Amino acid sequence: MNLEMFQIDAFTDNLFGGNPAAVVPLEKWLPDEILQAIAAENNLSETAFTVPKGRGFGLRWFTPLLEVDLCGHATLATAFVLFNEGIVTGDRVTFESQSGTLAVEREGDLLSLDFPARPPSPIASPPGLNEALRAEPREVHRTRDLLVLFDTEDEVAALDPDFSRLAALDAFAVIVTAPGRTVDFVSRFFAPRTGINEDPVTGSAHCTLIPFWAARLGKRKLHALQLSKRRGELFCEMRGDRVKISGRAVEYLRGEIRVPT
Repeated sequence: MNLEMFQIDAFTDNLFGGNPAAVVPLEKWLPDEILQAIAAENNLSETAFTVPKGRGFGLRWFTPLLEVDLCGHATLATAFVLFNEGIVTGDRVTFESQSGTLAVEREGDLLSLDFPARPPSPIASPPGLNEALRAEPREVHRTRDLLVLFDTEDEVAALDPDFSRLAALDAFAVIVTAPGRTVDFVSRFFAPRTGINEDPVTGSAHCTLIPFWAARLGKRKLHALQLSKRRGELFCEMRGDRVKISGRAVEYLRGEIRVPT
């Protein structure tokens, strides 16, 4: 069986920037082991699979090692493909996912994700965190992930974690963040337990970062940078129990993949 596949750089307007995601449109779901094998073969932080469902689409995301419950950049990439290929003709598309109904709207050259907010709660620093990060943060908070606050952008940029120690922590992933010099906040995202040591740009992390910084800065609209080597720019808004995460995307490649029937 031959399937169309696209690779999209999300949360950037420059090729080789942002976060690359593979997008595979399907007519119906394939067996989970095939979806996981495709994601492992792609070896990107996420591969998104989508199927028509009612007036919208079903959507699932896989890292090279496992299926995840929420992924922002691959959702942005999927919407980009559906809009650009004329599969969706309006300016809004909805997805049914493990995290409920998600929507993406096209607003000029921006695509805006409507995602659930995941506000964090403060906790004591878990044993081994400082050693794993090789640094001492100011605060630690938790949702699905650990959110770790530093004082300055330079501290976040300079982090060189011990990923084997990070993977041993009892957390899906670790978000590190600080106030930005030219933006409201900066971040990085480490997820070695999922097979991705550092994710270039992470929409799901901003479900936690946006409520955290909106409360701390007293602002509803926020501008953010993710400080990976590829960098990513996000335009954010707090909306009650939801967050709006906007960014751009560009197509890197399209082609066909062959999978067993």
